[in-house]
Amino acid sequence: MFTDVAKVSLKAGKGGDGAVSFRREIYIPKGGPDGGDGGKGGDIVFRADKDTNTLIDFRFTPILTAEDGRNGSGTRSAGRAGKDLVVEVPIGTIVKRDGEVIADLTQDGQTAIIAKGGDGGFGNAHFKSSTRQAPIIAEVGEPGEEFEAELELKLLADVGLVGLPNAGKSTFLSVVSNAQPEIADYPFTTLTPQLGVATIDEHDLLIADIPGLIEGASEGKGLGHDFLRHVDRTAVLLHLIDVYNNDAGEAYKTIRGELEKYSDLASRPEIVALTKCEGVDQEIINMQMASILAINPEAKVYAISSAAHQGIIELLRAVRDTIESRAAHQDLLSSTPNSQSISDENVPTISLSPSAVKDTWKVEKVDNKFVVTGEKIEKFARRTDLNNYASVNRLRDILKKMGIRAELTSQGAEPESIISIAGKEFTLVEDW
Repeated sequence: MFTDVAKVSLKAGKGGDGAVSFRREIYIPKGGPDGGDGGKGGDIVFRADKDTNTLIDFRFTPILTAEDGRNGSGTRSAGRAGKDLVVEVPIGTIVKRDGEVIADLTQDGQTAIIAKGGDGGFGNAHFKSSTRQAPIIAEVGEPGEEFEAELELKLLADVGLVGLPNAGKSTFLSVVSNAQPEIADYPFTTLTPQLGVATIDEHDLLIADIPGLIEGASEGKGLGHDFLRHVDRTAVLLHLIDVYNNDAGEAYKTIRGELEKYSDLASRPEIVALTKCEGVDQEIINMQMASILAINPEAKVYAISSAAHQGIIELLRAVRDTIESRAAHQDLLSSTPNSQSISDENVPTISLSPSAVKDTWKVEKVDNKFVVTGEKIEKFARRTDLNNYASVNRLRDILKKMGIRAELTSQGAEPESIISIAGKEFTLVEDW
């Protein structure tokens, strides 16, 4: 079964908790704090694998969980980090979070951290100072990232076969490559994309056979809507049109119309081939070619017969030349600077230090709570053990040093007011 879209729930590992511990040895009554830090939670990593061809496994494993980090312990022993969960996906897999692309895996062996594990909390050995000789503070580990990811597979191929149902795409692919798609004399024989490798003059061409398109495919009609994405990454489109169509020009126009409505496929280099031309009068072939050229005078049109192996070599050579020409053009564009671009010297820039970015925060009153947001303060809050009075007081000290306490007061916060940071809630106290 071919599956090109899937949803999966990801839960990276939680960081281990830091330990509260004091060194206790004979003749050393005040050995000091020696609680170790918690280990980092495991990440969820996706790796592109050339031997993986489908997303079907995610239908049966809808939840992926990485290992939690271990807690710290005495003698400054840090907890072991949780093992990363490495998941193999097909080349061409796109990973989205809330509709936004967070990873695009296009090469074999390419990896991406999709969900990050939480950092481990500091043990009390970390908080020793000249004024705090016996700290009973230890941080809890941060939770790992947890969300639902949308996976989408876009096949990577040199050539994308497009055409109306029963245009002869599967027969063509079976003749020029080692692929064995289902072939029958009725529309929609191909229900899933098929890949095959054709060799011409010692050059390999990866060809993708896409299920037949119908008018309205770009709007979800027929089978084409789900599979148009697979021609997004092809270098050349090969339009196959049945020579027995009443009007080859109309068939060509239908396919072009659907491609124009979907992405930028209409601007992709293309070659058109009339199929099933064995035994057909040249006059009819010329008439059908003229019908196509009336729609697009610049179209490259070939007459072939997959069954009789007529015109196949010439067509594949034309496809190869078009691919090489497109590649050379893209190399030229990438190496030639845009004459209209603005030089770096003329672009005004503003530099912000990392700490300036991370220290930004905002206070907002929501119902009866004061919600504090900001990367740095949220990280501190996530690592605060609300069951430890000393840890909560440390968080209050941090709020004071960052100026958040003053903002809370100016917005009307009182001793009993609830402060919410990263989902953790506590109240103000009198000594504020």
